[in-house]
Amino acid sequence: MDFISILSIFVLACFVGYYVVWSVTPALHTPLMAVTNAISSVIVVGALIAAAAPVLGASGTTAKWLGLGAVVLASVNIFGGFAVTARMLAMYKKKEKK
Repeated sequence: MDFISILSIFVLACFVGYYVVWSVTPALHTPLMAVTNAISSVIVVGALIAAAAPVLGASGTTAKWLGLGAVVLASVNIFGGFAVTARMLAMYKKKEKK
């Protein structure tokens, strides 16, 4: 594929993602966050494989650094998603009377 095709797919995916995320009702936010965390965990596995690519016989350190960056970013996404989900679930708990 040439660069223009890849760029156009990326831009279209950004628009579709934007409209999908902002059209979700608040009641569905928590289950969707759980699915997003699951997808990010798959990204971490792929990034670990990419980071280990020089060890597995591929040449160059670019794959190693990109894999490391992907692991860091996906990990931040996972932990941030769990933090947001925990805060949202805490909003629905009954407050104790003192």
